Amino acid sequence: MKRLAHLLFAVLVVVFLSSWGGTGHYIISLEAVRSFNTEMQQFVDWANYLAGHASDADSRKSSDPTEAPKHYIDIDNYTEFLANQPMPQSLSEAVSKYGNNFVVDNGTLPWATKATYDSLVIALRNSRIDRAKQLAADLGHYVADGHMPLHLTKNYNGQLTGNTGIHSRYESTMINAHADEFYNSQPREINYVENVQQYIFDYIYYNYKYADSIIDADNYAKSINSDYSSSAYKDALWNNTKGFTKRLFESASQRLAELIYSAWIEAGRPSVTSAVEVNLGRATMFVYPNPTGGQINITYTVLGDGICYLEIYDMLGNALKQYKLQPQPSTTVQLTENLNIPTGVYLFRLSNNNICITQRVLVQKND
Repeated sequence: MKRLAHLLFAVLVVVFLSSWGGTGHYIISLEAVRSFNTEMQQFVDWANYLAGHASDADSRKSSDPTEAPKHYIDIDNYTEFLANQPMPQSLSEAVSKYGNNFVVDNGTLPWATKATYDSLVIALRNSRIDRAKQLAADLGHYVADGHMPLHLTKNYNGQLTGNTGIHSRYESTMINAHADEFYNSQPREINYVENVQQYIFDYIYYNYKYADSIIDADNYAKSINSDYSSSAYKDALWNNTKGFTKRLFESASQRLAELIYSAWIEAGRPSVTSAVEVNLGRATMFVYPNPTGGQINITYTVLGDGICYLEIYDMLGNALKQYKLQPQPSTTVQLTENLNIPTGVYLFRLSNNNICITQRVLVQKND
């Protein structure tokens, strides 16, 4: 059954890919800050949290059976889409017309995105800032999925056209190999969105068109070299998709910023917490600015005696720097460094015998 196939595929995505790849979701959420306007300066401190929790929704798939359908919609199974007509504006309308099994089987992404937006408005209105940040991170994930064309079609893995496996080859393998090329996107102007549900369907309708372009690129790359692990195949796939893929990433980041802005306005423009910390019980670590040009501040607190270490790794797991720290109990310590490392994404890890905290940091050198 198709529903079972989707669920099994979703499990594989969780284990191996985390949809758009964990890297793709991280980049889209982190880059959203570039489109924050002057009214949203208090949200700038949310950037690290949004990026660090961008794949939380994927992690829930293994424990929450209702989560997986929220990440896709096989929109080409709907008569409204095929006739270029408006889709049912609410989940209840869709279920009333098509039945629950059909709707769940074909995914609920646009309605899940709207429901998350509505919950974000309520959390902001009630000054539940921690909850608002969680919802904004989930919103970023669903918006990003709405900009991954293979999350929008019944041919989601190329299985209908002889391109089986293209989902992971495109969204994970290819993106991970070229991750550095997606940072430093151009900021886009944002506006208040009046009809959020229609806005979501509009970008899904628009992004769907790239599904065929991905299949065409896969066919071309296979004609160059049918070995998917070969450099020739990978280079051909990238060269034939990078133009629109970069646009999809930039659009997803801009639309996430626009939806957070709209939710904040709808909530009455409340004040939000500006400090972001990575917190794990007995320790906290705050790395800023992020992104950074090289100058970095690391503020940390470790509750308890004993030596701890701050280590910096590249994304291949190579240790680049290590600092031996001797903080005093319950005291916050700040370390300021000028990092002499190339542009890229790095992992900062604070650890001792009892705790281990990791935070991703983007270093962008102005060449």
